[in-house]
Amino acid sequence: MKIDRLVSIIMVLLDTKRIGAQMLAEMFEVSPRTIYRDIDAINMAGIPVRSIPGVGGGFEIMPNYKIEKSVFSTNDLSAILMGLSSVSTMIRGEELIHALAKVKNFIPADRAKDIELKANQIYVDMSPWMGNRNIRPYLEIVRTALQESKLLSFDYSDRYGNTSARTVEPYQLVLKNSHWYVHGFCLTRDDFRLFKLSRIAELHMQEGSFTPRDHQKPQLEFSDILATMQKRIKIRIHGSVMDRVLDYCAYEDVMPDGDEHYLVNFPFIENEYYYHIILGFGAACECVEPLSVRSEMKRRIDDMAAIYTR
Repeated sequence: MKIDRLVSIIMVLLDTKRIGAQMLAEMFEVSPRTIYRDIDAINMAGIPVRSIPGVGGGFEIMPNYKIEKSVFSTNDLSAILMGLSSVSTMIRGEELIHALAKVKNFIPADRAKDIELKANQIYVDMSPWMGNRNIRPYLEIVRTALQESKLLSFDYSDRYGNTSARTVEPYQLVLKNSHWYVHGFCLTRDDFRLFKLSRIAELHMQEGSFTPRDHQKPQLEFSDILATMQKRIKIRIHGSVMDRVLDYCAYEDVMPDGDEHYLVNFPFIENEYYYHIILGFGAACECVEPLSVRSEMKRRIDDMAAIYTR
């Protein structure tokens, strides 16, 4: 049972007069049975939530009930503040400001210093060191479009550099592996697509709104698929790129090879993405085996060298 989901349900109930189990289930992407267990847990915590049957029924906090500040523990409040503060580094808006203010209102004066200390123990900054300056303003545009069900139009560049004009119904903002994506229904392709924000240009929110359709959630978990597709290749690296290599594999895959070099069992798939990773290590990396990958690496390096000999 996730404490952050319980706290979020409480916040929803505080902000909404009445809401059904199915709507809460869809909101938090769990089953209605899980929502009923969560409501029972909230009741056991001392917050009286009653269930109203029939048409227009649902869950609501009993009228005239005032939540005591002692309901939330120091760890609860610290976790909520940590999460809201992390999101606010990239997405700003009145909703986040109000949410932070509401949470801080639950903090008793005698626990404020301890909670602030715990909330600052982990800091998540999702803003990039450098890169596309449009990401943050684009996030604001997408967030507004999501709230108001507005169509988005933009030029999109695929992984091969081909650009096309798109019109999209946005349904979800996704942060995956430090990259932001918009998941929505592409009217140009008549299908749900995942668009990487860094590949978007000329993003505009249109005046016209749309009626949301059934939202197909994007496929974001590929661990099982990758496990069947990946093979291990052996690379020899200089210690200067060790930190970057460890972004893709574990210490258990690395063994010393002399004073400054290491042999690495590196996960690899025969496609452009993985060849670009290996090439990105530059002269600090040599593919040792298999011979097929080593030969392909040599061919690509020769092609690159030929560009500079013209």
